[in-house]
Amino acid sequence: MVAEPAQSSHPLVLAFDIGTSSLRTALVDGRGRRIDGSTAQAVYQLGVTADGGAELLPAVLKRAARRCLGRTLAGCRQQREPIRAVAVSCFWHSLIGTDDGGRPLTPVYTWMDSRCRADAASLRADMDEHVIHARTGCMLRASYWPAKLTWLRRVDRRLFARVRRWMSPAEWLCREFTGQARCGLSMASGTGLLNVHSLTWDEELLDRVHLKPGHLNDLTEEPISAACGFPELAGARWYPALGDGAASNLGSGATKPGIAAINVGTSAALRVMRDGPAGRFPFGLFCYRVDARRHLIGGAVSNAGNLRAWCMRELRLDDARIERDLAARPLPAHGLTVLPYWSAERAPSWDEDTRGRIDGFTFDTTALDILQALTEASYYRIAQIADMIVKEERHTRMRLIVSGGINYSPSSLQRLANILDRPIHPNAEPEASLRGAAVYALEREGASIERLAVARPIRPQRAIAAAYRKERARQSEAGS
Repeated sequence: MVAEPAQSSHPLVLAFDIGTSSLRTALVDGRGRRIDGSTAQAVYQLGVTADGGAELLPAVLKRAARRCLGRTLAGCRQQREPIRAVAVSCFWHSLIGTDDGGRPLTPVYTWMDSRCRADAASLRADMDEHVIHARTGCMLRASYWPAKLTWLRRVDRRLFARVRRWMSPAEWLCREFTGQARCGLSMASGTGLLNVHSLTWDEELLDRVHLKPGHLNDLTEEPISAACGFPELAGARWYPALGDGAASNLGSGATKPGIAAINVGTSAALRVMRDGPAGRFPFGLFCYRVDARRHLIGGAVSNAGNLRAWCMRELRLDDARIERDLAARPLPAHGLTVLPYWSAERAPSWDEDTRGRIDGFTFDTTALDILQALTEASYYRIAQIADMIVKEERHTRMRLIVSGGINYSPSSLQRLANILDRPIHPNAEPEASLRGAAVYALEREGASIERLAVARPIRPQRAIAAAYRKERARQSEAGS
């Protein structure tokens, strides 16, 4: 059942984008345009450990949300229209365990947390991964809930038994603000526990991880109408969160056949949106729901912008010079071979046990060589996913719309175009996931949304693209 259209013909939406490294809020008008001066951001860091842990403290997340919400709402007093809806984009696959009252009993275990690699392997030994993938759209790997829940029950059975409700960070924040929590189909599809065909929790997997449906929030696409302590949000409908990938496609305008969204931020992904039933999809790629009528096919790599951040921090590169220096190095002439698995890798190979490495060091190797080689290695993996998607979609001239932190680096965009050997279009809206969450709410509110303008393409440079084709083949032969 779709919510009744808002009384105003131009409803305002308050949008959240809950990311791995930061949280953002902004106001979006009834045409899908982010309002200037309304965007707020709070940055945080994951707690990482040598054994693959990657956690976020719930209190840190809530503090960031309240801080951003306060800043954005302070600016909305100048708007004539009331806020009719709250929309949320949230990083997929992560979970938190609470007691009956919603009090956190665990940290947020993020998608990057790979301490459950052995538990994922045991699941694959006991179950047919191809069958599970065909049913849930997810692999039996460390990124997803079945492996994480199996791991936690193994290492701390007492804590596992105390948890009365498992939910995404977005559901928990909604509960903190409104007193209620519901799970949308989009977030549910990123858990690895949802049957993407029947749109119900998968009974076999729930039994395997010792959960009952009552341990999870109700599945619904209906919004919550509840007071949340902010007078500016009185009467606003709080919609269930979308996974960040679904929001990114909506916010990029990549919603039709022949259009794919690429996001390169902390991680990276390439996705296409389809209408109708999930149908069949290639093994190794994912299938997640946007809602009951749309789904995504694509692949994600774990190591992208986080590799750049590691290089900048550990190699102490000069941020003020890096763009100029990389632009002056268009070719892969560093001689390095990289396996970019600083964290457990995902699509399409899902190699969770292999560790990252760099081969080919000489006394001539520089810190800039390492940064360039790591960047290229992550782009090669995006290109591998693109090849699979193009083959699956049968659109050889697929339009690629690029969002994320990469859009602040012209040299990185050109390098990506050269490695893909395809034109790419930078997204005109830098906050694609945030806008996408708002677009979803506006659709449900019956608003008329403006189509985003398509930016001029960045085209591959023929000679350089040819050099990258050879280098990509060489690195593939070397096992990377």
